[in-house]
Amino acid sequence: MTVQTTTPPASTAPATRYPTARSRIFGLLLAVVLLAVTCVASLAIGTQNVSLATVWQAVTDYRDVGDQWIVYELRIPRTVLALLVGLALGLAGTLIQSVGRNPLADTEILGINSGAALFIVSAIAFLGLTGIWTYIWFGFAGALFAMALVYLVGMTGRATATPVRVLLAGVAVGAVMDGIGFAVRLHSPRAFDNMRFWDAGALDGRPLDVAATIAPFILVGALLCIVVSRSLNVTALGDDLAKSMGGNVARTQVLSLAAVTLLAGAATAGAGPIGFVGLMVPHAVRRFTGPDWRWILAYATVVAPTLLMAADILGRVVIRPAELPAGIVTAFLGAPVLIWLIRKRGGDRS
Repeated sequence: MTVQTTTPPASTAPATRYPTARSRIFGLLLAVVLLAVTCVASLAIGTQNVSLATVWQAVTDYRDVGDQWIVYELRIPRTVLALLVGLALGLAGTLIQSVGRNPLADTEILGINSGAALFIVSAIAFLGLTGIWTYIWFGFAGALFAMALVYLVGMTGRATATPVRVLLAGVAVGAVMDGIGFAVRLHSPRAFDNMRFWDAGALDGRPLDVAATIAPFILVGALLCIVVSRSLNVTALGDDLAKSMGGNVARTQVLSLAAVTLLAGAATAGAGPIGFVGLMVPHAVRRFTGPDWRWILAYATVVAPTLLMAADILGRVVIRPAELPAGIVTAFLGAPVLIWLIRKRGGDRS
């Protein structure tokens, strides 16, 4: 009697293939080129288009003649502000998703922008502050307060805060703070007049001084991102496993918290509450970076300003001669992305 033995079939599941270092570098260079093209488009395209020759003259040899004034006085400050705010939002969203291990996190969804906006509105309404250099500190305080409150509410009744619980807590806290902020605006007409364009997340009408004021804080936040970038891949594995591998979880979380506070507070003070940029960018670039958070941060530095600037350009032309603020355009783009991510996750699996 012949006994036949069968060999179990090998697994047919495809092995995960991550991008090589060369392909990552090549993709990052392409992103830089796209950012440069978007910057030129931001200087040339608007309710009144300007020729590339005029743009070049305004940048290299400005003379207050013709359309050069539009480029130099209006669009250069707007473009520089978009670069800084996009950079800040992209890095802040990436840090939150990494340290919080929450793929649905964003400074707007978690109510951080709303907290910063509420504190800034209150400073203008009750303290009479009008200069960005005076109320930017309230933006930092509001961002920190909102972040702490969201995680406190998300942990209520449980030892840990799961991603979906934190997401729901952020939506609730953000809604409450937005409501209080609107009540303050209605109570103080002066605050409402000062904030009505800022509140929509607009980049226009800001002199170059605004970008110069928030730039140092965003630079410090970006430097903190570089400091913690090496440990993000370890802390993303979970606290216990990260500690067993020698990772300093507490240090990474504290520095990341400081970075998010600086980045979100400065961005909100400069341009108002702009959402979904930090949500979309990490998911968009992961196809080119793989799960390495160091590369995701590098790509976010370039892709997030490109996205915000493209949204600003779209807002200029979609309802000419009027304009849509960039924050409204990013909301139109980001809401479907959020719905898709929630459906893809299929609930709380953390």
